[in-house]
Amino acid sequence: MMRIDAHQHYWKIDRNDYGWITPEVPVLYRDFLPEHLLPQLQKHNIEKTILVQAAPTIEESEFLLHLSEEDDTIAGVVGWLDLEDPLYLEHYSSFAKHPKFVGFRVMIQDMKDPNLILTKPYQEAFAYFSEKNVPIDLLITSDQLQVVVDLLDKQPKMRAVIDHIAKPNIKQGIMQPWKTQMERIANNPNIYCKLSGMVTEANHHSWMLQDFREYITHIIDCFGIDRIMFGSDWPVCILAGSYDEVLSILENNLPPYFTDLDKEKLFGLNAKTFYKI
Repeated sequence: MMRIDAHQHYWKIDRNDYGWITPEVPVLYRDFLPEHLLPQLQKHNIEKTILVQAAPTIEESEFLLHLSEEDDTIAGVVGWLDLEDPLYLEHYSSFAKHPKFVGFRVMIQDMKDPNLILTKPYQEAFAYFSEKNVPIDLLITSDQLQVVVDLLDKQPKMRAVIDHIAKPNIKQGIMQPWKTQMERIANNPNIYCKLSGMVTEANHHSWMLQDFREYITHIIDCFGIDRIMFGSDWPVCILAGSYDEVLSILENNLPPYFTDLDKEKLFGLNAKTFYKI
């Protein structure tokens, strides 16, 4: 089986793509490139990764695609498109020519008003990509989930994945309305969920393995074995935990009934299916 980390990032600080990475966050304010992640991938027998955009620029997506040409561990690149730009289809067509381009991400998290995704330009774009069956990552926070519920009511054919289990407030152990809204989203058979980005939603300094159990169990119960993926969210995860710890959080909170095949799906097969790689 090919083990896949379905969500990680690379960046070069001097590109100036990343407004959210500043000297005030010194642990992230440096270059993170394939050679820095490789030891962790080798240690955990992870052969491939899905490289996800971290900046809302066409240029960063081009940079990531170039990186993928140089590194065999990158199975696919999730880029970025400005769906309000009249030229977004031209940018998409250019990206789609690249053999490792697998889809794009919508950064709802950073929108001043998440209802923007319900407006006509976005709806037309989502309808187009739904017909093309293009994989779309949705970066959202738990307080934005109702907008995603409304979006999927309008676009039931979307092929999408919820990043980072929609960032619930794990630090305070809050389950609702996240729990109910994720159930509604999971009712759409085209929607997947990444078991990723959880450690940074917990207390960065004093989290415990059991803090994550109810959240992980709920996602597995809602989405089932066939629509969940492991993602490290490296290097963002190191704000609160190492690569080893991120893996341990998930592995130690899997239900006791999980079979070897279930683990193969979680750690690779489902990512291959969703991103068509």
